[in-house]
Amino acid sequence: MTPTHPLRLRGFRLLFAGRTLSLLGDGVVPAALVIAVTRATGDVSALALVLACAMVPKLLLLPLGGVVADRFDARRVAVAADLVRCAAQLFVGLELLGGDPSLAPIALAEAVGGTASAFAMPTQSPLVAGTVTDGAARQRANSLMGVANSATRLCGPALAAALIWAAGPGLAFVLDAASFAVSAALLAVLRVERTPLPRASMLADLKEGWTEVRSRDWYWTSLVAHAAWNGAAAVLTTLGPAVAIHRLGGEGVWFWVLEAGAIGLVLGSLLAARARPRRPVLVANLGLATYALPLALLALAAPAPLLIVAYGLALAALGYLTPVWETVVQQQVPPQALARVTSYDWLLSLAAMPAGYALAPLATGLWGPGLPLAVSAALVAVACLATAAVPGVRAIGVVRTEPAVPVPAGGGAAKG
Repeated sequence: MTPTHPLRLRGFRLLFAGRTLSLLGDGVVPAALVIAVTRATGDVSALALVLACAMVPKLLLLPLGGVVADRFDARRVAVAADLVRCAAQLFVGLELLGGDPSLAPIALAEAVGGTASAFAMPTQSPLVAGTVTDGAARQRANSLMGVANSATRLCGPALAAALIWAAGPGLAFVLDAASFAVSAALLAVLRVERTPLPRASMLADLKEGWTEVRSRDWYWTSLVAHAAWNGAAAVLTTLGPAVAIHRLGGEGVWFWVLEAGAIGLVLGSLLAARARPRRPVLVANLGLATYALPLALLALAAPAPLLIVAYGLALAALGYLTPVWETVVQQQVPPQALARVTSYDWLLSLAAMPAGYALAPLATGLWGPGLPLAVSAALVAVACLATAAVPGVRAIGVVRTEPAVPVPAGGGAAKG
């Protein structure tokens, strides 16, 4: 029997609409934040401070956010987080529109928003799993969420440019605040299936979540590969523009690289809705290894067309991985632990990026950009390809339509 399309389900429609709106707002803000802080201070270190204020609390509080989302209703946690982020972004917007912005209030508001994000991010997977209970339809639902994420990345910078040109960066933050307000309103009327978490101490909940991660070899080894990918992405983001501008033909080359990546993300997410490989985690991890191609091409200063195609291919692999990975995790991890397991995923992925941002300029100063780019390419290739040697990665079979069943420690589910 053909599974019900997830958009036919009222609960998922509400979730999809709310998340898409908030993602679009978030796609606008990074460019607006850079322009706003630069205009206000003219100091690169001030921008770094504001970005750190948003990132540090997010990293520190992600595991706690996973516990809270599992212990309480993930929907209520998401609503509360959206309202807090709405208030923080509205404050920044009004501060900028006032004409004489101060750095300290903006940094504080971004820290508040980063804190709320730590509680919001682990809620998405439980919300998708709670609104789409059929396993086959769930992969399509995750694919739709991936398409929304990719499309907003593609459209967000262009919308930001239009808003900044028309009314300054403050309006972009007001738009983001409005998107969070609408998202909170949609989530408030959502009804989600959930499994209550037995009463325990906060520390016990954290340990239980880590045990769920550690007991699945396919999960934690894949997280190592994903962290290597994110660290390498930070290196490419840091060094890529300079190489493209100075050695490959100018700013236009980097623009087309980014556009190819955004298009690749969308295409990969669409592919994930239809593809049903026998070993989805293995295929997805091997696909991630293609990120070594644009890194190596940048290291060699290869012709721009090759770099553009390679980056589009690599980001298509990422677009494919995300929905497939989330579907398998939702299937294999007990519902009452899903937010905590997801929070550790986010933690490892995000923690690798600041390391890449910090190390890339240092290595470039000593050896030039070629060596850190080449080393990053090798790390990504080895980390992603090495997961093929893990029994659990090879054992995870096609997504089934049965309810979630925990994977035995050190192994995978039976192949479909």
